[in-house]
Amino acid sequence: MSAIYKTEAGAREIQRRYREHLRAWPIPAEELRIPTREGETVVIACGPRDAPPLVLLHGSGSNATAWRGDITTIARHFRAYAVDMVGEPGLSAPSRPALDSEAVALWLDDVLAGLGMTSTAMVGMSLGGWTALDYAIRRPDRVSRLALLCPGGIGRQRYGWMLKAVLPRLLGRHDLRRNASLVTGLSAPELAPVLDDVVATFTHFKPRTERLPVFTDQQLASLPMPVLVLVGDRDVMFDSAETARRVRDRIPHGTAHVLPDMGHAVVGQVDRVLEFLRD
Repeated sequence: MSAIYKTEAGAREIQRRYREHLRAWPIPAEELRIPTREGETVVIACGPRDAPPLVLLHGSGSNATAWRGDITTIARHFRAYAVDMVGEPGLSAPSRPALDSEAVALWLDDVLAGLGMTSTAMVGMSLGGWTALDYAIRRPDRVSRLALLCPGGIGRQRYGWMLKAVLPRLLGRHDLRRNASLVTGLSAPELAPVLDDVVATFTHFKPRTERLPVFTDQQLASLPMPVLVLVGDRDVMFDSAETARRVRDRIPHGTAHVLPDMGHAVVGQVDRVLEFLRD
């Protein structure tokens, strides 16, 4: 059994749901399989082949289908490559390269080489935001623009939410849906299907639990490309105010927006992101 799943049956259930979402993908797409030093990496590609490239990196406990709600809009302007990050509940290898090393960037080197890219814009959310930022710092000539949604590695990582999530469990009132809503900030009725997916995944999946490395002021100041960061003011995972402050103070071409009444899951921002990417 893969170490990233609790049971083999759970792994099969996640794969089944993933395939179900792919069948409902709203526009024509290709499923690409790219060999990398961390194992096979799956990429869902769509949009005009002659359009500018855009790499999409999802968050922890997710996969490429995290972009399905926005992909129709994105693919009007870009050749979009939604990457299934390794070690996450998608179709890529279960390998988890060390975050405190160059291993993640080397994996992305292989992905981009397999896609035939020398430079691209990137959009990343949460762990995917950390991954895109790490890559831009290590490979600044390969990233033209960077849009980050609730990224890790800039503001302080919070753990107070864990007490709120764990205490009911210790008292015999474990409610995975309540905990998922607490972490993501998703509560609106129209977002219920998204929350359903989160609950279904974490019923069977074991996420990475290590603290994300925080980028230094010097590393942030070294970024030459335009950077857009969007965070929610109710994010229980990362300190949004600190994230926004460091982006504005340290990244030469950095812009940050703190979104009111929004948690860790930054949703409904595709138009703002596309305006930035196409500027």
